[in-house]
Amino acid sequence: MSDVPKDKLAHLKALSERNPFELFDPRLAEHLETATTGGTQPYAGMPTLLDAPHRESLDALDIALIGLPFDLGVTNRPGARFGPRSVRAIERVGPFHHTSHILPFALAEIADVGDVMLDQRYSLDDATAEIQAYYQRVVDAGVIPLTVGGDHSITYPILEAVGREKSVGLVHFDAHCDTAGEFGGSRFHHGGPFLNAALAGVLDPERTIQIGIRGSAEMIWRFSYDSGMTVIHIEDLRDRGVPFVIDKIHEVVGDGPTYISFDVDGLDPSYTPGTGTPEVGGMTPIETAQMIRSLHDLNLVGGDVVEIAPQYDPTNNTALVGGQMLFEILCVLCQSLARKKGNG
Repeated sequence: MSDVPKDKLAHLKALSERNPFELFDPRLAEHLETATTGGTQPYAGMPTLLDAPHRESLDALDIALIGLPFDLGVTNRPGARFGPRSVRAIERVGPFHHTSHILPFALAEIADVGDVMLDQRYSLDDATAEIQAYYQRVVDAGVIPLTVGGDHSITYPILEAVGREKSVGLVHFDAHCDTAGEFGGSRFHHGGPFLNAALAGVLDPERTIQIGIRGSAEMIWRFSYDSGMTVIHIEDLRDRGVPFVIDKIHEVVGDGPTYISFDVDGLDPSYTPGTGTPEVGGMTPIETAQMIRSLHDLNLVGGDVVEIAPQYDPTNNTALVGGQMLFEILCVLCQSLARKKGNG
């Protein structure tokens, strides 16, 4: 027979019967219960990015989750065209954020609108123009795009759309600055999207910060330095810490419109081996998540997760980490949006 007093057992029983979803915000209780219980078979049905509802229309959306299965711009190993499919197959990312205590799907209208369907998938130049036109429609509809690529060449045409009316700042997590010029007869490769965006006037170099940079390609990133971009090498992060980088991000981008671009090769390949151009000695997932979480008070206009090439990772960990970073970016986009609407 238990020696615990009956009144204490009764109290514990009452606690066990409380709605756990009311712990953080009673207003989210209904949304949380729906999102976390789902149906009797949560692993059944059509997979979507972050288990978002699927819609073909942009109508009434705040944020569109978009797949862009395209990798004609790679200079090394191909395969990022399978990135969106691999992230859609990931289970149990979200829907509740354990540090910000928010449920993005309760703060904004969010849906997976499917993949960008390209007619010119064998022509890098023509496909780049098609991507820009697709995202222009998204932006013109007043919807914030959050994309899973695809190689990093896709970010240039996205920025052309997002920054058409007003040039944007950039928070860029990567091993490479991606500001190289023409390569192999094309300027539309995954090593040059931010040079292209700066030359097009849609990216403000002085409001651009590039984090986690390392590797032998350093010799081709002169444009980053000459144009006024802030480059944070991995040694800077290790020596000075995450708080230093967070302060530097806010100092550089200020309160202007800002885009987030996350390349999985910014992380050490022990965490994300499934990528085209891995570089040893990179960031950890928790460091990167902490930096992304700090961006909630910025004026955010979009984001992407790129360079997931799942066939190089039999563990599927690269897609899992990519999915988590997608969720981190979604959360801060929702917080930024709520603040703009006066609800945050």
